[in-house]
Amino acid sequence: MQSYATDTEAAQAMKEKFELIRKTIAKVIVGQDDVVNKLLISILCNGHSLLVGVPGLAKTLLVKTVADVLDLSFKRIQFTPDLMPSDITGAEILNEQRQFQFIKGPVFANIILADEINRTPPKTQAALLEAMQERNVTIGGSLHELPLPFFVLATQNPIEQEGTYPLPEAQLDRFMFMIMLDYPNFAEEVNIVRNTTGAMTTQLDKILDGRSILSFQELVRRVPVPDNVFEYAVGLVHKTRPLSPAAHEIAKQYVAYGAGPRASQYLVLAAKCNALLNGKYSPDIEDVKAMAMPVLRHRVLRNYKAEAEGITQESLIKQLL
Repeated sequence: MQSYATDTEAAQAMKEKFELIRKTIAKVIVGQDDVVNKLLISILCNGHSLLVGVPGLAKTLLVKTVADVLDLSFKRIQFTPDLMPSDITGAEILNEQRQFQFIKGPVFANIILADEINRTPPKTQAALLEAMQERNVTIGGSLHELPLPFFVLATQNPIEQEGTYPLPEAQLDRFMFMIMLDYPNFAEEVNIVRNTTGAMTTQLDKILDGRSILSFQELVRRVPVPDNVFEYAVGLVHKTRPLSPAAHEIAKQYVAYGAGPRASQYLVLAAKCNALLNGKYSPDIEDVKAMAMPVLRHRVLRNYKAEAEGITQESLIKQLL
């Protein structure tokens, strides 16, 4: 891991590495630039992300590519209706010496791809979400630390599809970002088909390692934030709460539950990271606004009136900004 003389030097290096990672990922993932940006920002902020989109949009390939470029260990867990918590965390077995031995589950890796997390029952979802929050698992009364850095990048199919178990709001709150993937445009889809139906394979360079990521995470934490940015971020979250004295009129009309304090924390952290990646050494209100959509999208719960009138979370958040 390279050491830097000053935080300014480290910030410049982080910006350069970020651009290099984006260009490397673009060799495999066509388009989806905003999705890649948000995913990398959540990693640099030590946060988990939820990727939502219909099947076939390369969600799994994107996460695998990110793990390759960051030189991190990677495990994929395919969530199914019959998956048990021990299938994720691991279990104790009786070995040949008649002693209990802990066999690690797939959660013991730096990047976990929780594929189709909403296809498994709540008990199994909860096992993963506990690991996300605590960065450890408890089996048979023993605590087992997960490797650091540790990220869960979960994919979710749109809830209208059959055979899904929606994540409860309290569990959704564990994810820093909810990132929406849409269909590629015509030109991008032509490139995708051209790249994936030929014989050529792409070799990806390793740009960062685990220790460098941990170092950059600490750098993001050290970024100074002016009081007006703290106040704007907290004020924005308060606007989403229909019973708050600071509630926006639109929230009083269309929101059942607003965002909690974790949203304020993630808004400020993401704004810090966004500022560094844009060559600034302190975030401003525009950085908070740029991060508001992925942070608030899954934390602002619409009421029946909003659903009946076809008002989306995105349109509500745009009006709050």
